[in-house]
Amino acid sequence: MSTLAAMAQPLASSAEPLAANVVQSVDWLAIAPPTLTAVVGLVVLVADLFVGEQRKALLGWVSVAGLAASVLLLLPLLDGDRSTFCLTGDGDVCSYAADRFTLVIQFLVLGGALLAALLSVTTLKDADKRLPEGEYWFLLLSSAAGAALLPASRDLATLVVALEVASLPAFALVGIRHGDRKSSEAALKFFLSSVTATAVSLMGISFVYASTGTLYLTQIADRIQNVDGQLHTLAQTGVVLTLVGFAFKTAAVPFHFWVPDTYVGAPLPIAAYLSVVGKTVGFSGLILVTVVALPSYADVWGPALASLAALTMTVGNVGALRQQATRAYSAVRLLAWSSVGQAGYLLVPIAAAAYSDDAERSVGSTVAYALMYAAVNLGAFAVAALVGRTRAANRITDYRGLYATNPLAALLLAFFLLCLAGLPPGIIGLFAKVTVFSAAVDAGLGWLAVVMAVNVVIALFYYLQWTTLLFRAPDGEPAAHRIPAPLTAALALTGVLGVVLSGAPQLVLRFTDTGLF
Repeated sequence: MSTLAAMAQPLASSAEPLAANVVQSVDWLAIAPPTLTAVVGLVVLVADLFVGEQRKALLGWVSVAGLAASVLLLLPLLDGDRSTFCLTGDGDVCSYAADRFTLVIQFLVLGGALLAALLSVTTLKDADKRLPEGEYWFLLLSSAAGAALLPASRDLATLVVALEVASLPAFALVGIRHGDRKSSEAALKFFLSSVTATAVSLMGISFVYASTGTLYLTQIADRIQNVDGQLHTLAQTGVVLTLVGFAFKTAAVPFHFWVPDTYVGAPLPIAAYLSVVGKTVGFSGLILVTVVALPSYADVWGPALASLAALTMTVGNVGALRQQATRAYSAVRLLAWSSVGQAGYLLVPIAAAAYSDDAERSVGSTVAYALMYAAVNLGAFAVAALVGRTRAANRITDYRGLYATNPLAALLLAFFLLCLAGLPPGIIGLFAKVTVFSAAVDAGLGWLAVVMAVNVVIALFYYLQWTTLLFRAPDGEPAAHRIPAPLTAALALTGVLGVVLSGAPQLVLRFTDTGLF
């Protein structure tokens, strides 16, 4: 016994410091916004088992309150950069970072989810129990939690997990209307495209890991520059495959085919959510992979993203231009194609970062443009949700004479469309486009700036065509549009945000300094 005790004593003493090295402290405040969103989602899922059918609406308001609280939890993080889940031997290499870039994107994601939730309250009430409320809110909150986690991810494993947590619930949300063939088809297209993107990304990430021996973004940036000659081709292939995977997520052409049908088949608040939050997830992931992890391969991803940007904005705007005003769901389809065109503009500064001496400013231009786009595009979807309550087909012609029946909604939609077009009084849209245009010119991408200018002119036509329709005399008996309180709140928030930002565009342009580097 004494011999065993003597042998156990050094083992115990050596185990203590080993355990101390393995245990990491968690900064709970840093991870609070996505964590709270996930916890509220679980609470809603469990509560759905005990809440009666007549009180299901409470689940929606709990979800709205949870998202609002998550947004407020970003405020204590403004005092400085935080990081957690770091390597025990190197505190500068972490899996989660709550820096300026993370907080801005999390504000955009959680704010967009909050507005989509407000639209959903009305949609679920109008559906009259045809949509399962408990599952709906759980899936929306789960997706929002994954989307909020992604910009904070600083290793490829966390990045992929966050991407899938954001995407998988979105598939179910698109096809949540049981028995609806259009909804099922949309969910299938979305699922197949996203699974393909994930498979390609994972293969690319595995190649990058095999070449560098690490998943941490900052370590990849250091090690990939000194890859052994025998692994150089493997590393290049990994970079290309990873970019292709994220191009699917951003709906860049030619990986955009799922967008129009998915937006039409999904419940309208989910289409709004995908157009803003889903797009933000893709672009923030693309920024982290290219500018942070792979700056030494700028000669590979720079030209590729520049070409994708030109192709995406052109195909998106031409697709929107070709929409027939009398076709069913043409208003939603136009917004879908418009979002593809806007994705092209968002790609421009990321491509410019490959050629610019100030990559942070280029990335900041994408962030600034995304903030503008999120506010006004969600506002446009809010008006579309209002009109869709009385005009289920949601044709562009259904908006004719909207000013006669609901002047405030017509004025707001006109303002949102002018912001997207970049015309006064939508000053924020103009400033955001000028910022993106400047990023291309400063990086020496004059040809891309010309392509962007041509596409802005193309977009002016269909945005102005829709805007003028709002103020024409209505055909036949005008339909009255009663605005429920949640929809009113969504319209008010987006309208106030758009007006404030147009009056003080510097509030958005200050985010060109992301603090990412």
